[in-house]
Formats: sequence, structure tokens, C-alpha cells
Amino acid sequence: MTDAAARPRRVAPLFALLPFLRPYAGRWACAFLALLTSAGATLAIPVAFKYLIDRGFASGNRTHIDRYFIALFVVSLIFAAAAALRFYWVSWLGERVTADLRRAVYDHVMKMSPQFFETTQTGEVLSRLTTDTTLIQTVVGTSLSLGLRNILLIVGGVAMLFTTSAELSSYIVVALVVVVAPIVIIGRRVRQLSRASQDKVASASALAGEVLNAMPTVQSYTHETHEANRFGGAVEAAFDTALARIRARALMTAVVIVSVFAAIVFVLWLGAQEVLARHMTAGQLSQFILYAVFTAGAVGAVAEVWGDLQRAAGATERLLQVLAARSPVVEAESPVPLPARGNGIRFHDVGFSYPSRPGIAALSSFSLDVRPGEHVALVGPSGAGKTTLFQLLLRFYDPQSGEILINGVRTDQVSLTSLREAIGVVLQESVIFSGSVLDNIRYGMPDATLAQVQRAAEMAAAAGFIEELPQGYETFLGERGVRLSGGQRQRLAIARAILKNPPILLLDEATSALDAASERLVQTALDNAALNRTTLVIAHRLATVQRADRIVVLDHGRIVAQGRHAELLQSSPLYAQLAALQFGEIPLATTGPDVFRDQIDSLRAGSGALGL
Repeated sequence: MTDAAARPRRVAPLFALLPFLRPYAGRWACAFLALLTSAGATLAIPVAFKYLIDRGFASGNRTHIDRYFIALFVVSLIFAAAAALRFYWVSWLGERVTADLRRAVYDHVMKMSPQFFETTQTGEVLSRLTTDTTLIQTVVGTSLSLGLRNILLIVGGVAMLFTTSAELSSYIVVALVVVVAPIVIIGRRVRQLSRASQDKVASASALAGEVLNAMPTVQSYTHETHEANRFGGAVEAAFDTALARIRARALMTAVVIVSVFAAIVFVLWLGAQEVLARHMTAGQLSQFILYAVFTAGAVGAVAEVWGDLQRAAGATERLLQVLAARSPVVEAESPVPLPARGNGIRFHDVGFSYPSRPGIAALSSFSLDVRPGEHVALVGPSGAGKTTLFQLLLRFYDPQSGEILINGVRTDQVSLTSLREAIGVVLQESVIFSGSVLDNIRYGMPDATLAQVQRAAEMAAAAGFIEELPQGYETFLGERGVRLSGGQRQRLAIARAILKNPPILLLDEATSALDAASERLVQTALDNAALNRTTLVIAHRLATVQRADRIVVLDHGRIVAQGRHAELLQSSPLYAQLAALQFGEIPLATTGPDVFRDQIDSLRAGSGALGL
């Protein structure tokens, strides 16, 4: 690709900000008017100095001297007022546009399916929301305004230089052309290094976020030093890349300043010869010098702004990557209401593979009907497809084949909001937000009364420990609920689901973190909560599902058996094996005693393969 073809692509990312700038066109107009006024006042200063020297000092007329000093003061007042207004408006716009951009990126990420997070670390997304948007804020709120102001000064300064002395100005123009070349050449390198630097910072942030969220594991394996070294390496890599960018910018700045001032010194030497030859007045030379200094300073400032624009272009590209990402799970074009009543949940000939593992089928020709109000338990070894069913039912993913229906309506024909509002979920890893107990339980129903929250907590066997907390339901729990035990966090999550009171309840090892006493209490509460609602339960602990209306045994994405606990002990070798590992129940009717005992011994020796 030629440079001419590549250049528009380098500029293009910044034009993607136009939709965020367009709503504030009126404020941009005010900022531009203030910008024009401040630039005009700056360009008027050399003219006032010219007249002060030629008509004031040269003539010795005190009235003229006083008049031009007053004029200079008035110009300074106009410049100060215009500069203040320009600073206010562009700063406001920078903050406003950055806030809108952060909201747009965050809102977009919130709508992405889990597939997006299979390949994108949350720390990297946070880096783009903070570091990259801050770079754009610098450009919109400061650099862009300064760049436009200095461009106006360059244009106006060059025009006034030619008005003052065309011959000397021609030398200035040649110098400016010489200066532009390194700005363009080195600027490309700065942009590449800026993008690389931002990527390195994002990688370091992602690594830190991952480790900080797993500190108990890191410390239990005494990997603090190892992880610190890993992060230190990432930080040093980011530093080295940033240092290369800084060197490039420093080189560009040095080349520009040396080129500009070398040309100015030479041109001013020529101007001094003109004054000595009486071809120019001292006032004209002073005016020319001031315009030359303003123009040179403006060129140097534009060089700095160009470096900022290169960094902002890299940041914008990274943000555009996030905004351009599309979730494979899309809203129905004409969503239909989800019926409140019907024939329950139906999985019909569903086939699904995770996008990150396209060659491995998580579900194969899977079909299952769950009647309204039925309590169905899903059991089987790890990787059998149990959690996948929940993911598909919630439309975190869509199946590659088959269909899923709720009360006779396909889930992909219902809006995501109405679908997920009808489903309550309690996951194996309970999520607790930074806030109070009340806030966390109310997450299931934001407008719930305190009495409703307390009732849900009682049903989840959580009221007792909540009342013992320092501030009860107003107790702040800290990030991820670090002030609670695993069992307490899980009971809060159960209370949250109970408070939501959905027609469909999904429980993924909902009592896995509870002690035996709490498990009995919560299991009773969950049984009560499951009354008059369709409930799907994933459980490795078979003691928690023996009272289910039906137990469905899965293996390798298929149903291998269905029935009640006693029936499955006789009819399903896999279920019998699972039960034997947990209860020691060995149903000799299903197989020979010696062979079966050998199987049990083998399973006990390698039970990790079953995820137990």
C-alpha cells in the first residue's frame, strides 16, 4: 500500500468521533468564535508594537505612546476574555464527549454475549474505558483547540509576514516547508508506538485485574513473588514501548525547534541588514520579529499537538474495535410477548458448540421437555452439558441447530429483557456487589420493600447472620462480598433469586458452599421457592436432588437416562456409579457384583475425571 493510500486510514479513526461531537454543535460554534477572537487579538499585538515604536518612540509624542499602550492593554483584555471562554467551552466539551464515549462503550459491552469475553479480558476493556478515553479527552478538551488556534496563528502570521516584508517572508515559508517534513515522517512512527504503548498498558491492567481477583489462590500457592514478577515484566514492557514513543516525540520536537529557530535567526539577520540600509523601519522589523516568533511558536505547538493526535488516533482505533464488535445473540426484529402460561420449556433437537471450541459438541441432538411447575434435576459428570443448557436458556448463546421454546414460543423470538426477567438464577459462584446487604438482595427487585427483603432472607436462611452484622441490612459488604463467608454469599444470592420471584428458576449447585446444617435449611427454602414454578437444578451432590420430580442424567451432551432416584439406581449405570461414589449404594441388580465393584474402585481412584 502506498503512503498516499495509507494516510487516510491513519486519520480516519479520529473522524469516528464526529457522532459524539455533533450533538454539541452550538457549543463548538461558541468555542470556535472565542478561538477566532483570541487568535485575532494575538495577531493584533505586533501591529500595536509597530505603531508604538514608529509613531510613539520615534516621534517622542507622549500622547501617541500613551494611546498605544492603552491599545495594547485593551487587546490583552480581549485576548484574556476570549482565551478564558475558549478554555471553558473546550474543556466542557472534552469532559462531555469523553463521558458520552465511555457510556457508549460500556453500554455496548454490557450487551455483548459471553463469547466476547472468551477472547477479551475485562482488564483490557477497563483500560480502554479509562486510559484510551483519557487520551481522547486530552485531544478534544485541549489539544484540538490549541491545534486550531495555532493553525490560525500560522495562517495569520504568514499573511502578516508577507504584508510586512514579502522578501523576508519567502525565506520563512521555505523554512516552514522544511519543518513540516519531519512532523509527518516522525509523526507516523509516534502513532505506531502510541498504539503499541496503549496495548502494553492494557495487557498489564488485564493481568493485574486477573491476579487481584484471585488473591486467595495466589497466596495459598505462595505465588506472590511470581505474580509480582509477571506484572513487573508487563509494566517494564509498557515502559520500554512508552520510552520509544517519548524518544520519537522528543526527536520530532527537537528537529522542529532547531529548524524553525535556525531559519528565524537567519531571516532576522537579513532583516537587520534591511533596517541598516533604511529599507525597513525599526517598527516594521519589530512587527516582523513578533510575527516570526508567533509563527514559529505556533509551528512548534502544532508539532506537539500532532503527537497528541497520533496517540488519540491509536486510542480511537482501540475503542472502535470494541464498538465494532457485534454480539452473535441479537434481539428479535419483531419480538413477541412471552406467554405467562403454556406447556413449559422445550429443548428440541438442540446442537451446540462453544465458539472457542467449535470442533467439540457441548450438546448433540438434545431434546428435553420440562412441564410447567416441574422440578427437574440435571446430573452428570463435568462437561456433560448441564451448565450449557442454562447458558442457552438465558440466550447467552444461541444453538447452532434446533430450537428452545418457553410456553410454545421460541426464545429467539422474545426480547432478551422479557426472557431474562422470567428467569431467576443462582450460580455456583455467588456474585456479591460492592454495597450493602439490602442493595445486594434488592438486585432481584430494585423497588422491593424492606419487609419483602427480610422475607426473602428468611426463606434463604440468611436472616440470622444478617441480623448479627454490625449494621444489619445496611452493612457494607466490600468488593465481591469479601467480608462474608462463601456460604453467606451464596445464601444472599439465593435470597436475591427468591425476591425476584420468577416463573422459572435455575439453580447451579446453589448449596455447594453451605455446611450441612445450612444446606438443610436452604434446601428446604429452595424447595418452597420451587413450588408452583418451573425449576431446573444442576447438582453434583445427589443428596440435594432426590426429591426432584425427575432426574435427567447427561453425558457428552446427550440424555442417557431419566427418572427418580430409586429408578435410576437400577436403570442407569452412570447414575449408579455417581451414587456409589457419594452414598456407597451399589445396585447389584444392574451388573455383576465383582465387575461393578471393580468399576467403583476405578472411579474412586480417578474421580477427578467426573468433576466430583
